[in-house]
Amino acid sequence: MTSIATQRVLVLGASGLIGRFVTDDLRRRGFTALGIARTFSASQQASPLDIELPIMALDATALAGLIRAHQIDVVVNCLGVLQDGPGSDTNAVHRDFVARLLQAISTCGRSARLVHVSIPGIADEDHTSFATTKRAAERLIAESGIPHAILRPGFVIAPSAYGGSAMVRALAALPVDLPAKDAATPFQPVAVADIAATIAWLAARPIDDEAVRAVSWDLMQPEAVTLGDVIGAFRRSYGTTDWPRIAVPALLIDLGAFAGDISSRLGWMPPMRTTAITELRRGVRGDPAPWTAATGIAPATLAGTVGAHGATIQDKWFARLFLVKALILVSLVLFWVASGSIALFVSFPATTAILTTRGWPDWFAVPFAAITSMMDISVGLLIAFRRTAMLGLVAGIFVSLGYMIGCALFTPDLWREPLGALVKTAPAIVLMLVALLTMDNR
Repeated sequence: MTSIATQRVLVLGASGLIGRFVTDDLRRRGFTALGIARTFSASQQASPLDIELPIMALDATALAGLIRAHQIDVVVNCLGVLQDGPGSDTNAVHRDFVARLLQAISTCGRSARLVHVSIPGIADEDHTSFATTKRAAERLIAESGIPHAILRPGFVIAPSAYGGSAMVRALAALPVDLPAKDAATPFQPVAVADIAATIAWLAARPIDDEAVRAVSWDLMQPEAVTLGDVIGAFRRSYGTTDWPRIAVPALLIDLGAFAGDISSRLGWMPPMRTTAITELRRGVRGDPAPWTAATGIAPATLAGTVGAHGATIQDKWFARLFLVKALILVSLVLFWVASGSIALFVSFPATTAILTTRGWPDWFAVPFAAITSMMDISVGLLIAFRRTAMLGLVAGIFVSLGYMIGCALFTPDLWREPLGALVKTAPAIVLMLVALLTMDNR
């Protein structure tokens, strides 16, 4: 057995759901784990061993130098993207990068094992670019001849939740039901702690251990469960089992996925996209027997993972707000763009009349009304794009405060209007503040 204290592990994608947990777990076990990601959130980068690198831009020579410079014994690849879009290329991330990584491991001058995190299922059922490129990477690894382990985890249950795992929690926390056909989809889960334990077990194996020189394992509990069972387990944890529910039509789910695809073009990473729904309906199933036989790891059950303790208030708030956050952002975009467009294109004479009837000269009132209307539209467009959303929310708060203060100084009678338009600006500011405070993804 190799001494854990001497083993050095490189984790690629150390800011993700699996990568972050695995990196921290390896360190707790005594391994030297170097975590690499394109970016870490401020709360994630808690160690000098967490390094930000443009990992996808590195060629095979640079990757080999990284492995050699840090004397890496095990490379864990947790990189992955769900769907093609701006800044996301499934073939580049899943296949092309793995090809460069294999070349780097072969030429780095060290004997290193590759542990690759893939997806469950069989090739005949791969219909998305996400799945086909993942499977192409598996074939490259199997043909490479380097020591490797391909891990195919089921639906991952972890303390953190991003993307699909967060969406399942949201479905459990809200009064909605999936269509019966979707709820009956096979959905074998796995605890992220079991994935981490498997990687630690592999990292401790000698590189010349023929028993694990080239393995492919399904990591999941052996009991057959469905997506409805998984959601039901979270409902028991949240205390929402007895809530009345509204069945969501399949068409509405498809429309939500289409809307998610559109928002991904604006830089967002919504959990509902066509690839996510296609993979969800495909299901998650596999045979964990070879994995458990080789490692001796007894996978945690769904009840043991989710039902071991009741959800905290933080868990419940996150689950309830996860999908509502998207609704908040969409409503703010529509609010700002619509209000500015109506004032500029539909009711511009009425807009300027608000000022001219109070003694403002036309030469000032007309351009002022046009500028403020275009400013409203600009705020909405800034919020619509992920890269500028925070700037748009901050701008929206200051613009709203400016309107309220300006009207109090120059047109105080507007505060007494029967419909209370200015009074209603205060809740809009609070809503923008809520959106601003929930912008974190990691």
